[in-house]
Amino acid sequence: MLTFAFDVGETIVRDGRYWAAWADWLGIPRHTLSALVGAVVAQGRDNADALRLLRPGIDLDAEYEAREAAGRGERIEESDLYPDVRPALAGLRADGHRVVIAGNQTARAAELLRALDLPLDAIATSGEWGVAKPSPEFFTRLIHFAETTPDQIVYVGDHPANDIAPAQAAGLRTAHIRRGPWGHLWADTPEAAAADWRINALTELATIVT
Repeated sequence: MLTFAFDVGETIVRDGRYWAAWADWLGIPRHTLSALVGAVVAQGRDNADALRLLRPGIDLDAEYEAREAAGRGERIEESDLYPDVRPALAGLRADGHRVVIAGNQTARAAELLRALDLPLDAIATSGEWGVAKPSPEFFTRLIHFAETTPDQIVYVGDHPANDIAPAQAAGLRTAHIRRGPWGHLWADTPEAAAADWRINALTELATIVT
């Protein structure tokens, strides 16, 4: 049996609330920030550069802490999950596969995801590990976390450059999901095309034959 490891943003969770919260905190129209996120994504830049364009010199860590202190911090709720998440994860576990989440998120996001009581085996984030994708060290940590060999792990993500290419370089198998801005914009890139499987919904993972 396989271990299925899932990215978080735009794979498990919609990012809409995340960016709306930042826009509201900084007093920026949500549409303005959304458009700038799309622009920096199209340029292959860090999506946080959208905030830096609007507030040059911003200290994102300090602002994050200020939001938390003000009771306006990070939130992940049931409504933020894509509708196929619970049935897909539950189905994989019912078939005997190990299911984990490992993405570029804060330690707080890991706590929030655990509170949702998803049908999976374990959750870890880059904030907990101190290393983020696309670093090879992230995938080394993931292999140990998954407690199996790289060729028995399927990494599922929407971002070809951050998820698919580095996971394959680490010896993992990969599934690219076409959703969210990255998944759609870069669906036809060589990195996306190199994935072992290309899917439009997480429930399609049940058709993967080991």
